[in-house]
Amino acid sequence: MHRIRTALALSVATLATGVFLGACSETATNPNTTGSTGTSASPAGNSTTAPSSAKGLKIGSLLPTTGDLASIGQQMVGSVPLLVDTVNACGGVNGEPVTLVPVDDQTDPKAGAAGMTKLATLDKVAGVVGSFASSVSTAAISVATPNKVMLVSPGSTSPVFTEKAKKGDFQGFWARTAPPDTYQALALAQLAKKKGFKRVSTVVINNDYGVGFEKAFVETFEKLGGTVVNKDKPVRYDPKAQTFDTEAGAAFAGKPDAVLAVLYAETGSLFLKAAYQQGLTKGVQILLTDGVKAPTFPEQVGKGSDGKYILAGAIGTVPGSDGKALESFNKLWKEKKGGTPGEYAPQSWDAAALLALAAQAAKENTGVGIASKIREVSAGPGTEVTDVCEGLKLLKEGKTINYQGASGNVDIDANGDVVGVYDVWTVGDDGQIKVIDKVSPK
Repeated sequence: MHRIRTALALSVATLATGVFLGACSETATNPNTTGSTGTSASPAGNSTTAPSSAKGLKIGSLLPTTGDLASIGQQMVGSVPLLVDTVNACGGVNGEPVTLVPVDDQTDPKAGAAGMTKLATLDKVAGVVGSFASSVSTAAISVATPNKVMLVSPGSTSPVFTEKAKKGDFQGFWARTAPPDTYQALALAQLAKKKGFKRVSTVVINNDYGVGFEKAFVETFEKLGGTVVNKDKPVRYDPKAQTFDTEAGAAFAGKPDAVLAVLYAETGSLFLKAAYQQGLTKGVQILLTDGVKAPTFPEQVGKGSDGKYILAGAIGTVPGSDGKALESFNKLWKEKKGGTPGEYAPQSWDAAALLALAAQAAKENTGVGIASKIREVSAGPGTEVTDVCEGLKLLKEGKTINYQGASGNVDIDANGDVVGVYDVWTVGDDGQIKVIDKVSPK
């Protein structure tokens, strides 16, 4: 089976090379582009690609700067070159500079698979930060595993990855710095119960992320004594759909107290507009998740005939950041890029940091080496470090470390999972998203 997968990956690489080569040569010469679209991701100038024969550690990023998750992807993508430049400023990894090959996965599994194939077989990267969409990471890991490339996702939260990791499907070449949705679903179910909602309906995007979240929420909410109104007829919409009148009607049927909407921003905004235009949202609490937590989302959904934001009063959850390195990360971001980092930027920084630290611990710039050490540097008994350069220094001296990240302690377990905290957010009357609380699922 591994030989078949490898052969398939190589054949896809041959096919994809013609599509991606022009885009990637542009990436190599102009570090302000990301993949085939040329969408600016503002990476720093030193984060250029290098010939695949280079001795130093080469990593890739496979993140969405276009497509349904672009509004969040564009917030997170800048963390990876920032980490690479930081590492290179303090001597690199294993005595050589780290190089970065960025690819835009377009929030599309086919583009993600082709991008991962290019990174693994043409660029010969040892590790990749990506992807964000669980459906894209599912496609990417099927290429990364047989090619022995370590894939660390900063945001793919589907519980499916835990299940497959337990079965040994990934052979240790998978990890993530955001917790699985079994935890977020628990946090949101507890929040719904706390708010007094007894009857909740669900509507989700029909992919690994949406369906995995739905199943986890239903199980948890029922255990807490709640009723899922449409449990027997779940509403799952096509990710490529453009009209949502039918789905909106089904999701709001049965007089629920609240509707849990697990969406992506582009298609999700269309769904919520359709629900509002049919008069379905009045008196019903909208519960949202991390897939739409972007400053632009309330504007995407728009305003009603009364001039008020349709999403005003909606509440949601998103993996938060409370790591010991968060303050210094925020400071560095402000110095180098201005402003404050957006959603999943700390998780992206940590994912790239773990690739570098694990390669140094292994004393080799390979996916096999990284996979063998990533759990040791993230959750081992070594000296706690929050500074990546300090961690690299200790590893070069032959010492062991326990990296404490910006997003959290990033203690990666045997299945590649971490546990985290969640921010509770709401949309104000002015259309601004505000974090109003933090919850730790119990």
